[in-house]
Amino acid sequence: MRANATGRVLHDPKGGSFRFDAGAVCLDFAHTGGEGQYAVFETLHEPADLSEWLAQPPLAAVMTVPVTTRELAEAKTLRQAIWDAAHARAAHGPLPAEAVATINRAAAEAPLIPELAADGTTAGWAPPVRATQALSTLAREMIELLSGPLSERIRECASDNCPLVFVDTSRPGARRWCAMERCGNRHKLRAHRARQSTDS
Repeated sequence: MRANATGRVLHDPKGGSFRFDAGAVCLDFAHTGGEGQYAVFETLHEPADLSEWLAQPPLAAVMTVPVTTRELAEAKTLRQAIWDAAHARAAHGPLPAEAVATINRAAAEAPLIPELAADGTTAGWAPPVRATQALSTLAREMIELLSGPLSERIRECASDNCPLVFVDTSRPGARRWCAMERCGNRHKLRAHRARQSTDS
């Protein structure tokens, strides 16, 4: 994985899209869809969708073994566990036992194995590259995040109606919004209108 290359373009079912960087690949993965009210944001409809997502940088895990429907189901279970754990940590609450168990189970599988290319300057993943390995790598990243120094910087967007979670990797630790161009600007606009109405 390449450092500082996280982030994906998220699409709103009502139209529009924006770039959201969750600050960690595992958290980017948590925003590929969801259950219940978040089902409208689902992007992993079939195994090929998961394969395509994993192949994108920074993970850049191009599957050499086709993703199965079972692996897709396992991916969605892990995704939900990462989402639940991140939200619990952002709220300074205890992590759900089921989420912890799911993350640990995925991490127990063999991870992706880095392999130096013949030129000695670039690296890829040693084949065979399977979805379970990619999921293990994501789960292990989440474990490092939850147990490491950035754990206290896992936050939910400060907007009232935005559930996106991210790890604030900025040096001052002052990030509040999922994206400045989305919730940050909306907040600025609302604050500006509020000032105008009180000034008049």
